[in-house]
Amino acid sequence: MTEPGRLPIPEPSEDGRRLLARKWAYLLAGIGYVPLEHAGFETELAALLDALCAEVHESGPERTGSPAAAGARLAELNCADGPALTVTMDVLGKGLLRLPEFQPAEEFAERVVGVLGALAASVVAAVQGATLAQQEGLKLSLLKAVRDAKYELRTAQARFDEVATSSASGILVADLDGTLVTVNAAAGVMLGHAPDELTGRDLFELVHPDYAPVLREDYRALLAGKVKRIKQSQRLLDRDGDPVPVSLTASLLRGAGDEPSHFVTVVEDGTELVLLQNELNRQALHDALTGLPNRQCFSTRMETALRKADPKLGVTLLRLELDAFSVVCDGLGEHAAEQLLVTVAQRLKSVLAGGKVLVSRFGGAEFAVLVENAPDTPDPVRLVHELRQELAEPTYVDGQGLALSASVGVVNRPAQDHEAATLLRESHQALRRAKANGHGQWELSHPDQNRLDRRTDALAAVMPGAFEHGDVQARYRPLVRLADGAVHGVEAQLGWAPPGEGALSDQRCRDLAETTGLMLSLGEWLLRTGCRQVGWWRQRLDRDLRLLVRLSPHQAADTDLLTRVVGVLEETRFPAGRLLVELPVPALAADLGETRDNLRALADVGVRPVVSAGVLAEVADLPVHGVRLDCGPLDGVEPDSPVVDVLRELPALAHRAGAEVIVDGLTSAGHARFWLAAGAELALGEHCGAPCRPEELAAALGVPGWRTP
Repeated sequence: MTEPGRLPIPEPSEDGRRLLARKWAYLLAGIGYVPLEHAGFETELAALLDALCAEVHESGPERTGSPAAAGARLAELNCADGPALTVTMDVLGKGLLRLPEFQPAEEFAERVVGVLGALAASVVAAVQGATLAQQEGLKLSLLKAVRDAKYELRTAQARFDEVATSSASGILVADLDGTLVTVNAAAGVMLGHAPDELTGRDLFELVHPDYAPVLREDYRALLAGKVKRIKQSQRLLDRDGDPVPVSLTASLLRGAGDEPSHFVTVVEDGTELVLLQNELNRQALHDALTGLPNRQCFSTRMETALRKADPKLGVTLLRLELDAFSVVCDGLGEHAAEQLLVTVAQRLKSVLAGGKVLVSRFGGAEFAVLVENAPDTPDPVRLVHELRQELAEPTYVDGQGLALSASVGVVNRPAQDHEAATLLRESHQALRRAKANGHGQWELSHPDQNRLDRRTDALAAVMPGAFEHGDVQARYRPLVRLADGAVHGVEAQLGWAPPGEGALSDQRCRDLAETTGLMLSLGEWLLRTGCRQVGWWRQRLDRDLRLLVRLSPHQAADTDLLTRVVGVLEETRFPAGRLLVELPVPALAADLGETRDNLRALADVGVRPVVSAGVLAEVADLPVHGVRLDCGPLDGVEPDSPVVDVLRELPALAHRAGAEVIVDGLTSAGHARFWLAAGAELALGEHCGAPCRPEELAAALGVPGWRTP
């Protein structure tokens, strides 16, 4: 029974609503940018339309608040400007009253108008709220800029005072007529005076009379802008009037409006040769761009820090690398990239200021930070968070705001007996794992994982030698026809049993080979070996077997792939039509142009490409001959499960694309019957036969005692 004040609610017209949502999405998408794919955008609008229809059906004050939520969502989807709101009102104003559920229209017209009015008001309110938030953000940014500028000024003054006080070099600051206004302790010690005894005196009175007139002329040239800096060997006079040989460097200190305000003179004991040697030593141990210690200096100072560190608190080592740094280099040029590195170096030092911290640049976009832990040192999670937060703030170079995420590897409180080289290796391993997880990730070093990574790296490093010595061999899996169980072909796989490791799987071998780039030559060798073996079987058995070879991502994107394959086919005289080449899912799913071009080129020469079912829809326009399906989803699934129904339909989808079906991972006769009934033609897996050497495949081929060529 209908409640008082509420109109009868007919069954909603799903087709009518779907068509209206589609029209609404189409028109809005043509006005401006929508941050969703079109299918997702249409789904979003369909949900909003359902909510608005429900609101129309509600009566009196009992409102669901759907117009407000819908208006806010339209604003989030960038559909809240004038043209978009006009389209929304036009489409919904006409379309809602045409839906069957709102018939007769005159009974619902007032409610539809009310709901659309509420929707329009909520859109305006959402836009106003967003504008106010932007204005507030701008105000806060301006306040922060002012605060930062004041802070930088105070920091610069404090830094200068600290440098002047602690510097081993003598620093004399004089006004433009030569009167000394500031003298540090080092200059006083050098000349045998207390600093306040020199303040107020004429700078040139401290210079040997034979050199004072010439030096005065040099200072005038500096003030006139004829030279930017004075650097020369000089003789000053100490308290007793004795000459003190020094190296003197003078420059101008500028104030407001870039006007000269003071002379700054730095004097150092020793000869020019000593100064040059010191500078060369500094350059050898520091990064020229950022001024940070380089890797050599960092390693040396880390050894000292490890010996002096608190036995309980230890140290924390962070290894950072800016993600996608090459994008800045290639897109904006080296100048912008260098300025970004300088800013990153400054921010790393500022974030970690106040503690015993050593920051270094290792080269490229990689930095290292060593923290000597104290009771108040933040834990690694907080340290990484603070570093990320600081690096996320854009730095402006030539009007461009630059900011990159960083991948971080962390070694926290290692054992006291660890050497610097060991810590650096472990931090690099953690950094590699972080980068493998994507941009902006971090990983904590784990001893067990480090040992596993080192073993994996060692295997990858020695694999080329093992391949050269014949330790890497070809293995073959029977490719069986489901209809009669006969061996229809073989899949060529890699096999390797390193000392102490046991037999490695084909995928493990491929992963190791991909690490060092060996897979290109190893894959070509596997193809050649497989073609020769299958060709030999064809001659001896009169069996026209197919050969299935799986490519790695690097192979699939190799610009020379077609040349390699055609060369092997010509060399071995193997029929192209009997070769099945499977291209990997990642390369095809990423829509890499080179991979898809290779697929087409292979098909053009008669080779039969095979893909996984996961990318079948994405390569519908490509000449695919076979589809590989995984039997794994059948394991442990009840016969009446929806998963079984979905799997049963997959072969038909492949057949509609003109491809035959190869099921992989077949473990039982029951699964074989299932896939045969579903329409699959070929199968691989334990039920068909495990990977084996050519002579071990003899029984499956029906020839006892069969031998490899």
